[in-house]
Amino acid sequence: MTLTEMNGSRYLNRDLSWVEFNRRVLQEAKDPSTPLLERAKFLSIVSSNLDEFISVRLAGIQDQIRAGYSKKDFTGYTPAGLYKRLNSRISGIVAEQYRTFRDLSRQLNKENIMFLNYEDLNITQRKSMEVYYHDIIFPVLTPMAVDQSRPFPLVHNGFVYLSVVLKRAVHTPEKDEPYFAIVQIPSNLSRFIPLPQHTNSKKQSFILIEEVIRHHIQTLFSGYTPLAVDEFRLTRNADLTIDEDGAEDLLEEIEKELRKRRWGAPVRLEIQKGIHPYALEMLEEEFEVTNSVFEIEGPLDLSFLGKLSSAVKGNPKLRYPQIEPVYPIEFEDDDNFFKVLKEKDVLVYHPYESFDAVTDFILQAAEDPMVMAIKMTLYRVSGNSPLIKALASAAESGKQVTVVVELKARFDEERNIAWARTLEKAGCHVVYGLIGLKTHAKILLVVRQEGRDLKRYVHIGTGNYNDTTARLYTDIGLFTTDTAIGEDASELFNLITGYSSADRWQAVTPAPTDMKDKLFSLIRREAEHAAAGRPAKIIAKMNSLSNQEMIDELYDASQAGVNIELIIRGVCCLRPGVKGMSELITVRSIIDRFLEHSRIYYFENGGKPEVWISSADWMTRNLTRRLELMCPVYKEDTRDTIVQILLLSLADNVKAKRLIQNGKYEAITNDHQPCRSQFAASDITMWKNYPSSILN
Repeated sequence: MTLTEMNGSRYLNRDLSWVEFNRRVLQEAKDPSTPLLERAKFLSIVSSNLDEFISVRLAGIQDQIRAGYSKKDFTGYTPAGLYKRLNSRISGIVAEQYRTFRDLSRQLNKENIMFLNYEDLNITQRKSMEVYYHDIIFPVLTPMAVDQSRPFPLVHNGFVYLSVVLKRAVHTPEKDEPYFAIVQIPSNLSRFIPLPQHTNSKKQSFILIEEVIRHHIQTLFSGYTPLAVDEFRLTRNADLTIDEDGAEDLLEEIEKELRKRRWGAPVRLEIQKGIHPYALEMLEEEFEVTNSVFEIEGPLDLSFLGKLSSAVKGNPKLRYPQIEPVYPIEFEDDDNFFKVLKEKDVLVYHPYESFDAVTDFILQAAEDPMVMAIKMTLYRVSGNSPLIKALASAAESGKQVTVVVELKARFDEERNIAWARTLEKAGCHVVYGLIGLKTHAKILLVVRQEGRDLKRYVHIGTGNYNDTTARLYTDIGLFTTDTAIGEDASELFNLITGYSSADRWQAVTPAPTDMKDKLFSLIRREAEHAAAGRPAKIIAKMNSLSNQEMIDELYDASQAGVNIELIIRGVCCLRPGVKGMSELITVRSIIDRFLEHSRIYYFENGGKPEVWISSADWMTRNLTRRLELMCPVYKEDTRDTIVQILLLSLADNVKAKRLIQNGKYEAITNDHQPCRSQFAASDITMWKNYPSSILN
């Protein structure tokens, strides 16, 4: 295929590429080889992904349209044209998602796992739900009428509501128009309720909470007769607009913006199929989203399916085989982190290796009388993070503890504000980063007095310091005592917390100041090697690639003869395999039980390979609007292990999909023995002891 056949566009559109990514997630929910309860989780992820995309990306496009902005982006789309295509493709995905849900429900029924309607309940179950409704649900419900004296109440972003159309129980001829009210489904109660079964029954039955409320709706409206009870759900613009320059207190400014998020402009209205016409009229008039109304055949917001696996008892065949993270073998024989790290670098590969090593490192540093200071960045932290306790313990023991908390981590703002206050109370120095930049770098520095010298111990990661996601995401963490990396780490924290301006970095490369130019120079160096007949190759693994300049550099390198293999989980704006432009570039995406999250960059360098790990994707926001970090991997054994991770990803022919020129993805078929990279990587002891044998 030539550029002419593709309407002359050198690039794929970022948002349309994202839709294709979510379609690949949906394919995992449809895949009959995926265990049933895992398929339910993938359906949940599709819903959560769509919610975030619509509340941020689609909302931004709507803002551009309302502002009259009509300029084409670098992929050739105007906001109006892009919005039309996105709406069409999202509608198709939603329809496919609910067909998959209905099929999944049938399959679960065969395994004696079922969601029942109220009329399907037996006498025992009905009595149980009567008690549950009156004791648990009814006290927290608030019916909200809409009439001349009571304006339409605030409808919160992402919550499921019931619209209720009523008439008076006693006929009043002077009022023909129905009455209207809404009821919010309580978000602090489980969306689905387990139902009692006979002692020897193998069945596990559940009912959705809205089914129970719908059946008892009369209890909320005495004197009225419900004509129709239907579900609806509103998605609002959830992007924050923060004036960092004019904010006297960034924390207070963000808290203020979080409150405004409740009143964000409506972006999407989901309604139950067959909703009463009067209810639909009231909702459309209130929210003014006639062009973004999605009629849903099934329960709204399938994200509740993510909790189904933990609610179902037994049935191990319905889940992936369990992988228990192992403690890094380097720290098993000797649990003195400082002693081990003085002898060698240690690579930790999550989720196959336990995140406990990071927490234990901080706890050991907190108790070590020779440790003078602990500094680290926090972007997304779990709800009950052991790291917070470890850092607080270190501060309370008299250490100098500095924590850079990113308050602007989208949808984690409130949690991070709470952690910031907890750390401050414990005596930590809490810093909120640099004005205008999100601090996305993942780095931990421990400074220790050893004799007359200070020695720096550094951990640099590709993922967040989050013990929960470390069991769900593939990420790399590097422990090192390399002098140059340690000194750079000190410079980085001085830059963040003070007025220091680092002009020269010995080892690491930060964004937004240096990373893009450094990557360009590395790519161009490969092109020079190729032109001179020396070995030239790039392997890059990341979440997304959307920066136009970076794509152009890769196109130029391909035309110079560099073989480029990209492993990109999500968005990719580069068109691979186009004659005369990107013939030597391949792109693949792996969607499997774990979220591929590590950023790894390999450059052949004429036979002297360089490997880098990074917090940054090759997106404009990462390279120009975030504080990011890219770190070289110097030790040969550690570098070899990372290369094997890349090679294993490239060998995947079970879950990997190949990007083709038109932006679609196709299965990889070949004659090789089946290779499923995430399952093959689970034997971490083999990786650490025999890194060169991984693909033999």
